[in-house]
Amino acid sequence: MHKIDTFKGLCNSINLKRLFFIAGFIVSSSNITIAQTYQPQTGVITDTTANKTKVTRTINQNFDNIYLQNARVASFGNEYGNPVPTSLVADLTGNFVLFSTPKSRFAFIFNPRVKLRLLNTPGAPVKSPSYMPGGTLYYRLNRNYYQPSFISVAYSHHSNGIRGPTLNPNGTFNTDSGKFTTNFYTLAYTHGKRVDHKNTISNRYESLGLELHAALIGLGYARALKDKYGFVRVNGSWMYNLSKAQPDAIKPDTRTFNNWMRLQIDFMYIMDTYNNYSFTDYKKRLNIGATYYYQFPFMQNVALMFGGGYRGQDDYNMSFQNSYTYITVGVAAGVSFGFHHQ
Repeated sequence: MHKIDTFKGLCNSINLKRLFFIAGFIVSSSNITIAQTYQPQTGVITDTTANKTKVTRTINQNFDNIYLQNARVASFGNEYGNPVPTSLVADLTGNFVLFSTPKSRFAFIFNPRVKLRLLNTPGAPVKSPSYMPGGTLYYRLNRNYYQPSFISVAYSHHSNGIRGPTLNPNGTFNTDSGKFTTNFYTLAYTHGKRVDHKNTISNRYESLGLELHAALIGLGYARALKDKYGFVRVNGSWMYNLSKAQPDAIKPDTRTFNNWMRLQIDFMYIMDTYNNYSFTDYKKRLNIGATYYYQFPFMQNVALMFGGGYRGQDDYNMSFQNSYTYITVGVAAGVSFGFHHQ
């Protein structure tokens, strides 16, 4: 058995006891057992010397599909509750698979991302879009794709593409034309479980990660954000996806299991020194939201969505000082919805 190493050596500006607690929570229940025999409906295949290479490649291929199922989806629609009313919002995320092969337990996906808000004000401007390109490296930890465990390491950049001064002359943040920039890294552990029923297939995934911004070592950020933004964060998510059996449109005597419904809950908590807010001030440190997705049989990789939540710190660049509850409605799309289980 192996155990994932805890995080060490973080910046002196944060409470080490808290970080050790978080790291221990991330790796808890992450013992890895190298299974030698798997049954077809439990994610395990007989691992003999004769077919060892084929078995390993089959496992790698199944994990590559699991990584895609956990990839971020793109969405557009509208949100209600924002202090600045909007007519349309979009979170445009792409997933470019740069490396994925049955010959390796690694996979790498490039994740370009842009967030847009069309403001419900005269002229309907799109003020300071959030540019958020990044990349994610995945590595499987076990061989059971019905109870998969894997880690991911991601790099992300967040800026608003503006060159103006971050602060106004009076010391307040320049939310109209001020520069916003931060770079960060995320290490996450994910565990899942798949259950096959007669007419449905369920997939459940829990993920917990630590997000560290380069500002901790004095790099890659707008200097005015220091002690005002939050450069150490705990991120987590829980996702339950349900696929439903449907007759094949070409061969009615056969069935495929297509995505049907999904519920996803995401949260974030700021851990370090942040604008003199106490560590327990969840109204300024906590972001949490839940989204429900529904796919009709004729939808391939698109789903209707409805959700809501609370943002203690807005994730839209220079709007980060805003805190509010919100409701969102719209349509989501992506490779995460494109699975058809045979």
